[in-house]
Amino acid sequence: MAKRGINRVRGRAVAFAITGLCLALSLSIGCGDRSSGYSVEAASHQMEPPKAESKSSQPNPVEPEVQNEIGKMDAERRAKLIADAQSALDETRNAIAALDRGDKQAALASLERATGRLDLVVARDRTLALAPVALVTTIHDLYATADSVKAAVKLARDDLASSQVQQARTLLLGLVSQAELQVTDLPLATYPAAIKAVVRQIDADKVDEAKTALYAVLNTLVVEDYIAPLPKIRAQWLLRDAEKRAAKSNRNADENAKLSGMLTAAKGQLELAEALGYGTADSYRPLYAQIAEIQKQTDAGQSGKGLFARLQDSLKRFKFVG
Repeated sequence: MAKRGINRVRGRAVAFAITGLCLALSLSIGCGDRSSGYSVEAASHQMEPPKAESKSSQPNPVEPEVQNEIGKMDAERRAKLIADAQSALDETRNAIAALDRGDKQAALASLERATGRLDLVVARDRTLALAPVALVTTIHDLYATADSVKAAVKLARDDLASSQVQQARTLLLGLVSQAELQVTDLPLATYPAAIKAVVRQIDADKVDEAKTALYAVLNTLVVEDYIAPLPKIRAQWLLRDAEKRAAKSNRNADENAKLSGMLTAAKGQLELAEALGYGTADSYRPLYAQIAEIQKQTDAGQSGKGLFARLQDSLKRFKFVG
């Protein structure tokens, strides 16, 4: 599994400060939940891009809801993991360990249990092609403004124009703000048959070939990535909170100011998503227009009833990835 890292490049105009925590969950393989944060800051490189706010200086009243949303997505995917398929995967690894010890009988016993587990999976659902066995949720958070991201992209383009590919790659590497749910699947069409073929090799005393075949079997696992852009999630929750505030009649000046600030923050999140390349630029214009209409009505003391629901529906259907 590839790991993302940030390297400091001399003379760069954008530096990435990393903070984060890796939270291990109960999985058969891998780290259950990884989190990394990035802050884009200006340095010196012929131009001074706007300096981004640090995480601590960015008020984000919806952050608990954002974290809960990611947790819900993780839980929904985790509930689909198939225990028997996980056991079959574990037994495959046990068989390799047994062959390393020269214990062919233990290896055969592990493979027999693996085959039995997979037979159960297939018996329960003969239409199932991929059996999910593991989930890793990784959070890449970016604490930056849209202007800072645009400045970094411009610098990367300049680097590419000068054939400074590695410097451009380092700049672009941190320009991501998303939750990634990586699901590892066991292919039921090929995995059981491959295991049975290994049994025949062990019976023929072809231990080295059997180990090589088992490693090859493990390499047939399929990895699927599900991406949830964080700016989208934050914008949705900001709008939900803004809608609740807008529903109050006879708002005072302070309440109107807070409501306006939440709408502005939601637009800022969408601008960040656009700058990061989540979706095409042209498709953001209707979203901005809908926010502007809500802002106009709420500034006039109205509730924006119906407009919030329409905007939330637009966000739900918006193609942020792919």
